[in-house]
Amino acid sequence: MSPHAQAPGPSSTLRFGYGTNGLADLRLDDALALLADLGYDGVGLTLDHMHLDPLAPDLAARTRRVAARLQARGLSATVETGARYVLDPRRKHGPSLLDPDPQDRARRVDLLLRAVRVAAGLGAHAVHCFSGITPAGTDPDTAWKRLADGLAPVLDAAATAGVPLAVEPEPGHLLATLADFHHLRGLLGDPEPLGLTLDIGHCQCLEPLSPADCVRAAAPWLRHVQIEDMRRGVHEHLPLGDGEIDFPPVLAALADTGYQGLTVVELPRHSHAGPHFAELSLPFLRHAAPTPQGSTP
Repeated sequence: MSPHAQAPGPSSTLRFGYGTNGLADLRLDDALALLADLGYDGVGLTLDHMHLDPLAPDLAARTRRVAARLQARGLSATVETGARYVLDPRRKHGPSLLDPDPQDRARRVDLLLRAVRVAAGLGAHAVHCFSGITPAGTDPDTAWKRLADGLAPVLDAAATAGVPLAVEPEPGHLLATLADFHHLRGLLGDPEPLGLTLDIGHCQCLEPLSPADCVRAAAPWLRHVQIEDMRRGVHEHLPLGDGEIDFPPVLAALADTGYQGLTVVELPRHSHAGPHFAELSLPFLRHAAPTPQGSTP
């Protein structure tokens, strides 16, 4: 897939999903059944101990079973790698690609390689990942080198599998903004499999552009979208309508770019009421989305 494959074109029908990190109290089969029954197009599948554990035995066989269930439910998928404690029960999101210990960094690389294999087995749109927080005492050049070196084998695997790697700018991380994503592209020589996960809430939180303008600026590299509400300067994922984002312009911008992937609701801290928020979120997004060309409002 070329970095410029999704050039602006006629408005497209957006495809909405819900993240399993917001359904952590449900068995994966039950979560998939819920989302299909509610009318979602797909799922953002976070590989975690309760949902397709990437470290447990027989991953390939379990991936085939999940692929069959997705197909039976009519759901597509993006594979997400933001599980909090899947690698280390004591360190949230640790270890990362920025850790001082090479063996720790290798564990994160291994997780991402597993995610690529899972994504290929599921026929997923992309594999999502992030940089991690710069460790104390680590200078920026060293941190960027560790990130680039860690992602190199993952990008090779993604190219072989035909699955884009979609890096997410995350507030507080080394790679926090769209500008940081472009810095990484430059360090890596703009490899074809390298794409972008755009979190709409993060745009509201810290980008200089509006969320809709972020979508337009990111369009050539856009491979995955996460969506929730948020307020300026506060990194807190909120239910749709509870923050400051004006959603119709954002969704219109996504449609106008010809984006073909999933737009996935990400509410991990509302997992205790996940089915409730999944039920509310889809009608909200459909109401805010533009009417496809040729359709009657």
